[in-house]
Amino acid sequence: MTEDDLNTPNGQTASSGEELRKHEVRTALLSLLAEVGAVTATEAASRLGYSSGLCSFHLRQLARHGYIEEAPHSGGRARPWRLKQDTPAAGGPTATQFGDLARGLEDESWQRWLTQRDGAPSEWRHDEAFSAVAYLTPEEMSRVADVIRRALAPYQDREQRPLARPDRARPVALITRLFPLLPHTTDDAEHD
Repeated sequence: MTEDDLNTPNGQTASSGEELRKHEVRTALLSLLAEVGAVTATEAASRLGYSSGLCSFHLRQLARHGYIEEAPHSGGRARPWRLKQDTPAAGGPTATQFGDLARGLEDESWQRWLTQRDGAPSEWRHDEAFSAVAYLTPEEMSRVADVIRRALAPYQDREQRPLARPDRARPVALITRLFPLLPHTTDDAEHD
């Protein structure tokens, strides 16, 4: 029996809700590690609002799949984790692979939403997806990103402080990608 088997009751396969929660927890853990460097399961639980057991389980799963590793520590029971620090030649995940993983989880969550939103409570059956193209300088692009971060700042403490969440609050994916659109090259035209 594996840890994955122990995470699903009576040997059942995980439901889509359980799968989503796995991705939600693992994505949150990877983001936290990218932000703060190293955390223990207890610290992650405190910051993310999950149980330390759940964080511990998913930290071990991320380590098992090569995304994180134990961080150096001075002994004792504390077991801090960090993003894998090996070189690309060593075969571990690179920053690009971490970005690809995050985007893949975002895209998977979006597809799950599209297929299951009819089953969501009526007040949650809409989304606020949009995209835009704006002509910006590099400095303006940075200012737009800062405005978005400041707009979200009043809600950030709710992640670490579950009691600060209003009764009807639910986790909502907020994905922003600001990048310059590059001109098509001759190679691109041949592939079209």
